[in-house]
Amino acid sequence: MLELLGIILALGLLIYLAYKGLSVIIISPLLALVAASFSPGFHLMGVFTETYMNGTVGFILSFFPLFLLGAIFGKVIEVTGCSRAIGNFITAKLGTEKAILAVVLSCAVLTYGGVSLFVVVFAIYPIAAHLFREAQIPKRLLPAAIALGAFSFTMTALPGSPQIQNAIPMPYFKTDLFAAPILGIVAALIMFGLGMLWLEKRARKAKASGEDYGETDAGNNTQTDNTRIPSFSRAVISIILIPVTFLILSRVIFPMFDTPQNVIGMWSLIIALVIAILVTAALYARTFKCWANLIKSMDEGAADSLLPIFNTASVVGFGKVIVTLPVFAIISNSLIEISPTPIIATALSTTVLAGLTGSASGGMAIVLGIFGDQFHNWAIMDGINPEVLHRVSSIASGGLDTLPHNGAIITLLSITRLNHKKSYFDIMVVNIFIPLIALFVILILAHSGVV
Repeated sequence: MLELLGIILALGLLIYLAYKGLSVIIISPLLALVAASFSPGFHLMGVFTETYMNGTVGFILSFFPLFLLGAIFGKVIEVTGCSRAIGNFITAKLGTEKAILAVVLSCAVLTYGGVSLFVVVFAIYPIAAHLFREAQIPKRLLPAAIALGAFSFTMTALPGSPQIQNAIPMPYFKTDLFAAPILGIVAALIMFGLGMLWLEKRARKAKASGEDYGETDAGNNTQTDNTRIPSFSRAVISIILIPVTFLILSRVIFPMFDTPQNVIGMWSLIIALVIAILVTAALYARTFKCWANLIKSMDEGAADSLLPIFNTASVVGFGKVIVTLPVFAIISNSLIEISPTPIIATALSTTVLAGLTGSASGGMAIVLGIFGDQFHNWAIMDGINPEVLHRVSSIASGGLDTLPHNGAIITLLSITRLNHKKSYFDIMVVNIFIPLIALFVILILAHSGVV
């Protein structure tokens, strides 16, 4: 079918050009038009100004507060030294020989605390580079270690994670961040366990062959001003505030005032992030010294939020064009028709769309925006707890999303000064293959009634 060929060609070019380092903000609209040109009856200017731009702007309209506040919070705990305090504490407890584990856990603590995964990469990289160099672990494995800690189990699986991939399903399934906790914990253990086994095996193999760190880090200062680093116990106050505040607001405060169920989760998360920012600013007032410095840090955080959300939104716009093509209806309906349960339908459609868009949050937002109500009603009719759909959709979004054109992967490789050729294989294993294994296990457990 010619229309299907257009989608395959556009997606293939998107992956290839992203792999070569071109910005998805530039190539996404162009390749969306390539895909649309294979379908008769579409005016390309209309596709761009109406379909593509509506998809892009719609995502920004819905989720910009979370990107903005997450990036500001990340910048605030970075300049106060909290992120480094947490990383240094974990390193001190584990030792240099456990460099991979230290990096993974440091990233996991920060992302589970609500720090934007993009900001985590900036905050952790100097520490991670130092640890890998001291342990003589090849630098090419460093992006996969950061990706495992920041882009996998804390992003989609662990209940309570405030990351956007865990927040998107809330209004569609009337759930919260702690949906289906058992399924989430099992999936997280699989991703973490198998991911660590893989990276440790790769490190041992490299050491046996005589390979060392092997890369320079010119221009990157891995030294830390220890006079500005707080104690670990003080540093984690801001981190634990987010899930605790969210839980109180979503489970106690908002229900007392008959707040609409579809906004409780989002409102709770926004307020939790605001409170965490204000408390951090108050705790470290001496660090900022004056309001001007605090405002400067917040400005930098706000600026940090722009590239991530526009990268994600641009591929959402690409996906939005794809879903308007007649052939997409055939593909999506086929996925649902071959699915015997809403659990399978949610998993299949989310995985495929995350792969098409190269974005976990983008793919999931498209699927749930179109089929969310249908999946929810189907689950209710079949006596399935909607929390299961929440967790399945979240975990499913974190598999094929990590193709070479994924914005987070491009950012990660850029910051670490590496490329796809050197580092992508290990990223692919820990962020595609292993999460898909976890998803398969979760589907079995979900159909067994586990929540």
